[in-house]
Amino acid sequence: MKRCCEGVGLPCLFKGVGMASPRPPRYLLVFDFDETIINENSDDSIVRAAPGQVLPEHIRQTFREGFYNEYMQRVLAYMGDQGVKMGDFKTVYENIPLSPGMPDLFQFLSKNHELFEIILISDANMFGIECSLRAAGFYSLFRKIFSNPSGFDKRGYFTLGPYHSHKCLDCPANMCKRKILTEYLAERAQEEVEFERVFYVGDGANDFCPSVTLTSADVAFPRKGYPMHRMAQEMEKKQPGAFQATVVPWESAVEVARYLQEALKKKC
Repeated sequence: MKRCCEGVGLPCLFKGVGMASPRPPRYLLVFDFDETIINENSDDSIVRAAPGQVLPEHIRQTFREGFYNEYMQRVLAYMGDQGVKMGDFKTVYENIPLSPGMPDLFQFLSKNHELFEIILISDANMFGIECSLRAAGFYSLFRKIFSNPSGFDKRGYFTLGPYHSHKCLDCPANMCKRKILTEYLAERAQEEVEFERVFYVGDGANDFCPSVTLTSADVAFPRKGYPMHRMAQEMEKKQPGAFQATVVPWESAVEVARYLQEALKKKC
């Protein structure tokens, strides 16, 4: 992964106020959403809007590994049949709690926004993510959000689609985050924006896939004890050195903020 070089004799961007010609951000920060930014799986959370806050067994039995997006389409169709409306879903999304320390991390990023380009890659859905982030007050931090398309049809039913198709054997049929991240970096490079380092904050198996492409300059922040963390540990045991990025597990996002703060101090 190509990186731009540090300029010689340039002022420290950490001070970053009143610069005549703003420089491109030095760092790309990638977030997952479910159980990373928020402290729940939002697909599970919306069941709180269903009658009795449960799904019938015949719906739950249709789940197939690797086809969660299709399963959620059936869940949403059922909820539409039960009269669940946009406002009901919106209320649930707006009240999902953020993960521990996440407000502190976002406040830190707000104060140092000129250094970071921030994107979100999630297998949730656009409507839910936007509702949650706007309610939390952090939506404007993100340059781009990649997630499954969603909306409400003329009946008022919440609809969901797949993000894309891909050939990765390790990811769900509707989304490979590695493909999204690789294409994003290539697109930004064409626009003459290249990053010194990539930071990736996630928790799931589908976050492990893109993190494998990170270089030794980059940092993976897996949530401690979650699949992304376990998979990185397993790879290190089986193939020492194969996982190139520095691994910094976190329980509170304050730990992520602290690491980023130290990284900035070292550059200044």
